[in-house]
Amino acid sequence: MLRNHRLRILGITFATVLAMACGSSDLNFSGPTAEWPTYGANDNQNRYSPVDQITPGNVDDLEEIWRYHTGDFDDGSGNLMLPTAFQATPVVIHDKLVLCTPFNRVIALEPETGAELWSYDPKVNLDGMYILNCRGVSYWDDARAPAGSTCSHRVITGTLNAKLIALDLETGELCKSFGEDGVVDLARGMGEIQPGEYGVTSPPVIVGDRIITGSFVLDNRRVDMPGGVVRAFDARSGAELWGWDPVLPSAPDAPEGIKYRRGTTNAWTALTADDQLGLVYVPTGNTSGDYYGGHRDGLDYYSSSIVALDVNTGEVAWHFQTVHHDIWDYDLPSQPVLFDFPRDGEIIPAVVQPTKLGHLFFLDRRTGEPLFPVEERPVPQDPVEGEYLSPTQPFPTKPPPIHPATLTADDAWGFTFWDRGKCRELIEQYRSDGIFTPPTTQGTIHYPGYIGGMNWGSLSIDPERELLVVNTTRAAGVVRLIPRKEFEERFPDGHPSLGFELQGGTPYAVERLPLLSPLGAPCTKPPWGTLVGIDIVSGDVRWDIPLGTTRDMAPFPIWLFGPKGVPNIGGPITTGSGLTFIGATTDHYLRAFETATGKELWKGRLPTGAQATPITFRMRPESRQFVVVAAGGHGLMGIPSGDAVVAFALPD
Repeated sequence: MLRNHRLRILGITFATVLAMACGSSDLNFSGPTAEWPTYGANDNQNRYSPVDQITPGNVDDLEEIWRYHTGDFDDGSGNLMLPTAFQATPVVIHDKLVLCTPFNRVIALEPETGAELWSYDPKVNLDGMYILNCRGVSYWDDARAPAGSTCSHRVITGTLNAKLIALDLETGELCKSFGEDGVVDLARGMGEIQPGEYGVTSPPVIVGDRIITGSFVLDNRRVDMPGGVVRAFDARSGAELWGWDPVLPSAPDAPEGIKYRRGTTNAWTALTADDQLGLVYVPTGNTSGDYYGGHRDGLDYYSSSIVALDVNTGEVAWHFQTVHHDIWDYDLPSQPVLFDFPRDGEIIPAVVQPTKLGHLFFLDRRTGEPLFPVEERPVPQDPVEGEYLSPTQPFPTKPPPIHPATLTADDAWGFTFWDRGKCRELIEQYRSDGIFTPPTTQGTIHYPGYIGGMNWGSLSIDPERELLVVNTTRAAGVVRLIPRKEFEERFPDGHPSLGFELQGGTPYAVERLPLLSPLGAPCTKPPWGTLVGIDIVSGDVRWDIPLGTTRDMAPFPIWLFGPKGVPNIGGPITTGSGLTFIGATTDHYLRAFETATGKELWKGRLPTGAQATPITFRMRPESRQFVVVAAGGHGLMGIPSGDAVVAFALPD
């Protein structure tokens, strides 16, 4: 016995010395535990977790623990119209990690090992689908159900073909009491829908026993697209409780047989709710006919706005418009985030809304009143024939816009004098009068481009450090309106090539393309992507750093010595120990930064880009903290498609 004890002590001592030699730290099990039960981590949707086992001092010891492949992807060699993008943010609840794939399969994994527990396939017909996406699922507890009964814990998911589905968390089986055998058909009452035009790509928000969801409506197709109604459903039965039609009460009724007006603004990203105030915050897109709105006649009253709805009735409590008469596709792509705003000894319940313009609007979430001044400033005029414009647009004074407002020929950039000159020529041939320059038949510089600025990854708020962290892209595009006759002559079969869109029912089709040099780099000065830290009390920028490198996009050694900061899409999270984790970049890494300073501390290699928002969790007092991210690339960004879910933790 004594000999065995000595051998065990010797083994522990050797393991300790080896760990120190490798730079590993002893694991601290005294800190808090937390799951990740909602898309944005908690009721505030602030993407913050109090877990603190991984710290700035030991984050460099992170290692990959497990990797799971869903099998659901297309790299462009299959039958799909575009390569897939795996943008899911999982939830972790009741010892299960649950996510959805671009094909709408729902999968449950064991969070600490990655072992598959169950999967559910709704068998969505993907023929004709242009966008294949599922960003997450939602979770609901039935407080009235007997403990351990079937479907007392439910996973709620939406699909590309407009179905709302309830699954039993334990087994993945349909909850038969919900809708018709577990499924609610969201297409009912919407009128004619072509494949891929209407569905759900973001997780619904759940308030009490209500499931509230908007919808994805395909851009740039025609003015009479399916309407953007926001609806509430009973979480037990699936019965529709109310529907908010985003039009003024004075608007004409929908045609017979159609319940909700067509061609209205929609809410395609995630919603947020305040259960105590009884309000749900809806970020809306712009109205159909994305780059031409001469026909709208009030249909865009609620477009590009954050709208607060009563969770019980769907009635509008207030709304704040971030872009008037939006004809730039500058919709609100990001989930609103709730926080406590201290001022003069008072705590104001606040909401912050990021936009594609790089604007951040801090609002009192009770009333919609700005917490920092917002100025209506004159903007460029002289639109195409038939169009009208707002003479002014709202600009927040704090936080300051974190995207440049102008792009001139003098701002042209290139790797060499030659391609810089070509970029200068490109900028000179298009209209570029700064932000809000209207689309023209000549072609207009679109800066920010239609992916932002900020996009659906939203932002994270560390409440302990009173710091907001958000990523942004700084890459320009070109938008050109094409008169209908010219478009029909070019595409007589009515099927335009990639980059061209119909905008049916308007006098103009549209062409959209990135503003790139002949060498394929953005014509704008680096950094093309940044990560920014903002003080939520003062509204001041604390730090602003380049995010990512050109590795995996540019050949060696250009990426080694090339510019820092690349286009990105996805979002950040923050933790109690003062770390920020983010993927999002075109290079294939998950990174960790010190939240207080923006200093990069670690990066972990991934099989492809992580165009998704990571999560972190620590299940039990004896458990390790994990950081998990979906690494599935993004075909439209030129990042190879994939299907991996990758988990990192400190060595055990």
